[in-house]
Amino acid sequence: VDNVGSKLYIETNYNAPNHRLVTVDAATPTQANWKDLIPENENVLNVNTGGGKIFANYLKDATSLVLQFSMDGKKEREISLPGVGSASGFGAKLEDKELYYSFTSYVYPSTIFKYDIPTGKSVEYKKSAVQFDPSLYESKQVFYTSKDGTKVPMIITHKKGIELNGKNPTLLYAYGGFGVNLTPSFSTSNIILLEQGGIYAVPNLRGGGEYGEKWHSGGIKLKKQNVFDDFIAAAQYLIDNKFTSSAYLAIAGGSNGGLLVGATMTQKPELFKVAFPAVGVLDMLRYHKFTAGAGWAYDYGTSEESKEMFEYLLKYSPYHALKPNVSYPATMVTTADHDDRVVPAHSFKFASRLQEYHKGNAPVLI
Repeated sequence: VDNVGSKLYIETNYNAPNHRLVTVDAATPTQANWKDLIPENENVLNVNTGGGKIFANYLKDATSLVLQFSMDGKKEREISLPGVGSASGFGAKLEDKELYYSFTSYVYPSTIFKYDIPTGKSVEYKKSAVQFDPSLYESKQVFYTSKDGTKVPMIITHKKGIELNGKNPTLLYAYGGFGVNLTPSFSTSNIILLEQGGIYAVPNLRGGGEYGEKWHSGGIKLKKQNVFDDFIAAAQYLIDNKFTSSAYLAIAGGSNGGLLVGATMTQKPELFKVAFPAVGVLDMLRYHKFTAGAGWAYDYGTSEESKEMFEYLLKYSPYHALKPNVSYPATMVTTADHDDRVVPAHSFKFASRLQEYHKGNAPVLI
């Protein structure tokens, strides 16, 4: 991360899955000589330095918590952010008295702030030119209980003052895989939904990295169903608390998130009105046969590694889970005809079988 003379500052995940900051003399840098400066805790740590200070940017419940420390590890302050969102930057030269960082959230367009290191005060430096008034909207974090009792965070965004009557059009979006952190960010495409009184909800499912490697490993291979259960529980929370109902609930996700949508819409077709699986991994028995697919085996496992893994994949594989004469949600399958990562065959096969098996009047499009 940095050095002061021969003293090295090292961010490491050695014996610390959520990362820690250690110091050591460059002349004797072996692990036996490391000294904890900022120990590991329950939040995932990312470290920057500037102006003779250490900035610890923690991922706390999938949102940013930024603390300023002295170079000897003494906590000086928490940096005040505009809301529940994502902050990045906080790097500067040793002699600098100010630095710049960016902040964004589901209702806050990406904005650069200038931060005065000695006083801890931030001022807006440059904001995105978007015709959107964040003060009219709210973005709040809730925690709900998944099928096995695990607490899962979700951020729900909507206009202030909406009526919780179960009739609000709602888009539930998630990913849940490969240790990816799904943190708050502003998207102009979501403005249309929010301006029309809709709700945008994003749960941080297992399989992601929001709580470190333990959270990731809780949603891979023979634990992949945990991810789908987390997503289904998120939908149920929104329904139980009258944010929406099944008649107004759409789900969306891309790539691994497309798998998520495909799996949950086949497991609980009655729970959703609309499904948007985008460039999804939808044939779990053969995904590893195509292009980059073999590289995903660490998260998914493969149908060839064991009988147990084959049967597990077969049970949730969206293409294989489709059943005749079932009323599925209205579905828009999207893919890219030159996608060299998730080949379009996944989407083509899934859409074809869904059109064949689906009963009812809801459209199935690709």
